[in-house]
Amino acid sequence: MSGLAFLGIGIGVVLTIACEPFIRRLINSHAKDPETGKPYPEAMVSFVCICAAMIPVGELWFAWTCSPASIHWIVPLLAGIPFGAGNTGVFIYASNYLTQSYGNSVIRSVLGGVLPLAGASMYASLGPNWAGTLLGVLEVVIVPIPFVFYKYGHKIRVKSPLILRMQEEKTKLEGKRAKRQLQLQQANRPDEEKAEVV
Repeated sequence: MSGLAFLGIGIGVVLTIACEPFIRRLINSHAKDPETGKPYPEAMVSFVCICAAMIPVGELWFAWTCSPASIHWIVPLLAGIPFGAGNTGVFIYASNYLTQSYGNSVIRSVLGGVLPLAGASMYASLGPNWAGTLLGVLEVVIVPIPFVFYKYGHKIRVKSPLILRMQEEKTKLEGKRAKRQLQLQQANRPDEEKAEVV
C-alpha cells in the first residue's frame, strides 16, 4: 500500500521519457557547433534549467501536504509528478552534458550514492514537513547552477586546460578507432572481391 505513494513520481518519470521527441527538438533548435554540426553541449542544459525549477516545486508541495491531517491523500501524491519529471530530466540531461563536456560523471555518481544514506535519519529527526522543506530550500538554492552552465559553460570548457586535454585525447582515440575501422574494411575487401568473382 505504501508503494502507491511513488505513483506520482512514476508518472512524472514516464512523462519526461514520453516527451523525449519534444525535448530533442528543443535541444536541436540551439546553435550548432561548426566542427561537429551538432548543437553545443550547453543545449542540453536548457532543459535541465526547466527541470531544476520543477524539483523544488514538487518537493515543497509534498513537504507541506504529506501530513495526515485534513489534506486528501491525492494532493501529496500529485506533488510527485513535477518532482519525478524534473528529477528524471536533470538526471538524464545533466549526466549527458557532463559526459559530453567533461568525459565522465563520477562525482555525480558518488554524491548520488552517498547522500541517500543520510535521508532516513534526517526524516526521523526533523519530521517529514521540515526535512522536505530543508531539501526543497537546498534545491531552490542550487537552481541557478544549470543557468550558469547554460550561459557560461562554453567559456568554462574553452578555458579549462583539463577539458582541452581530455578533448584532445578523445579526438586521438576517435582517430585511432577510425583508422582501425578503415584497416578492417580494407582487410575484408579482398574476401568480398573474391566472392564477387566466384
